[in-house]
Amino acid sequence: MMEGTSLVLPIVLLLLQCSPSAPVTVSTNRHKVEVEESKDAVLSCMFRTEVDPSPRIEWKKKGKEVSFVYFEGHFKAPYEGRATIDGATVTLHRVTQEDAGEYRCEISAPQDSITLGETNVTLKVLVPPNTPSCEIPSAAVTGSAVHLRCRDEQSIPPATYSWFKNSQPISPPRLTNATYLVDSHTGVLEFKAVAKDDSGHYSCLATNGVGKPKMCEGKHMTIEDVNVMAVVVTVVVLCLVVLVCGCGGLLLHRNGFFSREFVTSNVNYVPPPQEPQDFKHTQSFML
Repeated sequence: MMEGTSLVLPIVLLLLQCSPSAPVTVSTNRHKVEVEESKDAVLSCMFRTEVDPSPRIEWKKKGKEVSFVYFEGHFKAPYEGRATIDGATVTLHRVTQEDAGEYRCEISAPQDSITLGETNVTLKVLVPPNTPSCEIPSAAVTGSAVHLRCRDEQSIPPATYSWFKNSQPISPPRLTNATYLVDSHTGVLEFKAVAKDDSGHYSCLATNGVGKPKMCEGKHMTIEDVNVMAVVVTVVVLCLVVLVCGCGGLLLHRNGFFSREFVTSNVNYVPPPQEPQDFKHTQSFML
């Protein structure tokens, strides 16, 4: 029994010595990180080496050019002073839109059979809605087409929009022949033909799931009927003016006011030439 055990133990030790060790490996528990602007972002990086106890840790950011984030044990500008590292995991403090992008963690272990390992982490910085800009006409005529617009250019992801009339939400129409349309992605509220009942105070709310929703100040829109009597009077007055001007011009034309002889008369007057006999007395005087 003891002889069998003594034979097995050397075989096990020989197998353990011959089995290959794991080379340097690098991984992350989150390849995509989303964090709200002005908060901290954790870019995780975990590694395991074969032999090398002190591998070199580097972080780089990809862009038009690859730039160093962490190199030779120090953070580089603009991360210096607002980033920390624990093992190979980096935490960026008070992130801004400039921090968004793709990062790469590189581990170099010169003593290992495979000397380099890396992993990528993409950072997306979320921006809550700003107060949207609203375009709301103050007045419109019944039957006319009217567009109300709401937009926030800064929010990430892009905001969606909801319209309110007199502080009550305007629901998207369910019928295809509805008199208005609401586009929650473009922020446009379209009236195909406004009516008196569409008068009211309109405002718009922008939201994107990040931070608090924001609403524009809003504005009152008044829908007025067309003043038919004023239109008729205006048309009649214009017709009378045209008629009077036409009759006056015709009378002047008949009286020759616009004739060519009248216009050119007494213009560039040239006295008639004198005849030679008018100077006969001068000749006799000389004799």
